Amino acid sequence: MIHDSAGWCTIVVPCYNEAARLDTASFEEFVKSGRKIRFLFVNDGSSDDTVGVIERLRVGREDYVQLLDKRQNGGKAEAVRDGMLAALRSHETPSEYVGFWDADLATPLDAIPDLLQKLKMDLELQMVFGARVRLLGRQVHRQPARHYLGRIFATVVSLILSLPVYDTQCGAKIFRATPRLEEILSEKFISKWVFDVEIIARVIRANGFRVQDVEGQIYEYPLMKWEDVAGSKVKSTDFIRAFMDVLKIHQKYLAHK
Repeated sequence: MIHDSAGWCTIVVPCYNEAARLDTASFEEFVKSGRKIRFLFVNDGSSDDTVGVIERLRVGREDYVQLLDKRQNGGKAEAVRDGMLAALRSHETPSEYVGFWDADLATPLDAIPDLLQKLKMDLELQMVFGARVRLLGRQVHRQPARHYLGRIFATVVSLILSLPVYDTQCGAKIFRATPRLEEILSEKFISKWVFDVEIIARVIRANGFRVQDVEGQIYEYPLMKWEDVAGSKVKSTDFIRAFMDVLKIHQKYLAHK
């Protein structure tokens, strides 16, 4: 438990029509611990009662639950980017660490302190990513088709980035809050599907294409638990769009190094 943290961590939770499945009880239980971890829910133009659910969750927990209400749907990538920039630029509630977490809690909230502790212990690290690695003693359950498509996708991404990354698409990531991170996020994403890969490509470019330096800044943390959650908005056909986006990312950020 990280009660003695020197600074706050803000976790951005992008939400689009999550009223029926947002597990508010898990968030309520988590914030009872009093950790210096707050949640910034970004409503991405939902047409249901997502805002109402978040507002009710906020009552009595205003220090730990915040809301950024985007009236127009712009997609998960921009919801995450807007939320992280809001956290990075906040003077009222400054953060030493910022990250994002999928609203379906496929990665349980109790993994946040684990990722955060790794970032705190190693000052060379700039970001810690959750990784869905099915090892003995861990409860990582993915649909077989998604798992194998994911392994193919990860291999392609590793080759394009020249970086041995195992799992770019896990929706559990925490970053050290720095001016460089704000600069990296200042431009809109060109990808709606694999903005995680785009962030890494931007980091590589910001480091003068010295991939070996970037490798020392990223840590992939094998999660203890991850579960496919019913109602996911990701479809198998989206992998085709994801591959196309990876090519666009390579062309924009890495092809002319």
